[in-house]
Amino acid sequence: MNFNGLTIVDKQLVEAARREVREIFPETPLQLNEHLSRRYGASIWLKREDLSPVRSYKIRGAFNFLRKAVAKAGKDKIFVCASAGNHAQGFAFACRHFGVHGVVFMPVTTPQQKIDKTRIFGGEFISIRLVGDIFDQCYAAARKYVEDNDGYMVPPFDHEDIVEGQATVAAEIMDQLPEGTKPEIVIMPVGGGGLSAGLTGFLAGTVKKDNFVFCEPEGAPSLKKSLERGEPVTLTKVDNFVDGAAVARIGDLNFNALKGFPAEQVVLIPENAICVTIIEMLNLEGVVLEPAGAMSIAALEKLGREKLEGKTVIVVVSGGNFDFERLPDVKERAMRYTGVKKYFILRLPQRPGALRDFLNLLGPDDDIARFEYLKKSARNFGSILIGIETSATENFAGLLERFEAAGLGYEDITENDILSNLII
Repeated sequence: MNFNGLTIVDKQLVEAARREVREIFPETPLQLNEHLSRRYGASIWLKREDLSPVRSYKIRGAFNFLRKAVAKAGKDKIFVCASAGNHAQGFAFACRHFGVHGVVFMPVTTPQQKIDKTRIFGGEFISIRLVGDIFDQCYAAARKYVEDNDGYMVPPFDHEDIVEGQATVAAEIMDQLPEGTKPEIVIMPVGGGGLSAGLTGFLAGTVKKDNFVFCEPEGAPSLKKSLERGEPVTLTKVDNFVDGAAVARIGDLNFNALKGFPAEQVVLIPENAICVTIIEMLNLEGVVLEPAGAMSIAALEKLGREKLEGKTVIVVVSGGNFDFERLPDVKERAMRYTGVKKYFILRLPQRPGALRDFLNLLGPDDDIARFEYLKKSARNFGSILIGIETSATENFAGLLERFEAAGLGYEDITENDILSNLII
């Protein structure tokens, strides 16, 4: 069924799925966030899917699919899924609930925290296999296992029962908003597209078509590229930092549901900007978010106050499965993105006092975070790798002016991904 070019989900089926999922957890809260609302002059409501039993919305689709599959195929069937982590946890939780055996395929790069939680949720009902560096390689291995073992595939996003389950998020939002309040802008993360297809399908006719905002990682723009091409595109390269949304190809079913949207409604969020949001939400709100879960909040900055002011804005916070071993990297990325930390290669003359002269160029708020220097007697100059942190971005302008005035040769490598990844 279509409305204004949008595929509409069957609301009766979604409501039935919503009633069934109450067997395993209550509805997740819809919270008005005062901090973000003041910043953008809007009513910013966060749909807290990070507070589900598995800390993501994925439990909804997995549960809805499995309840139908078990009724159809019986409990003796081997159920299989492929996931970067969140679908796996929802699948494992549902397998234990229904008492069926499941095999979970996960990329080798999946954070250990998600692997451990999947084991906890599934217990003796699931086994885990780590295959491939990205989701799509892992998915291919899972499909082959299904063929070889007469298994039953539980897809992560590309199935109507999965979409139907994810659409229960939208059903809850409509009941949770204050009476007389309607969502004007809905911001959601996109990986394989199941959540987006469900939300837009349920809210079609309630939210204006051009007021849906889709967020993708800059390093995995599957939906945006597909909308630009007019057909599903398989990305040849994916940055898997935002592991919950780093998908090389959007689901075919979901693309058909979303193909009526212009590519301009997909906002690409830099991975390092997402890190800023993770740190801010942790420090100011005490909310732990994974990169995919922070992506929609990070999109607010991209959209800007002018677009959001005075509006009722729904932001879907999709997950909070964050591995705290990643925190130093997240903090590093955030500081580099906000411009308070930079890395330089300096060309320092090899003479007594040269290092002291350089240190005198630093300002009172500049702090050396990294320093590596190798003196080579056969050369007149030596190279220094230096990382500098400061209290405000504008401090670097004065520092670079002092570098220039002192005739100091330098190269800013902060945004040189190849070089910085190699040596930082």
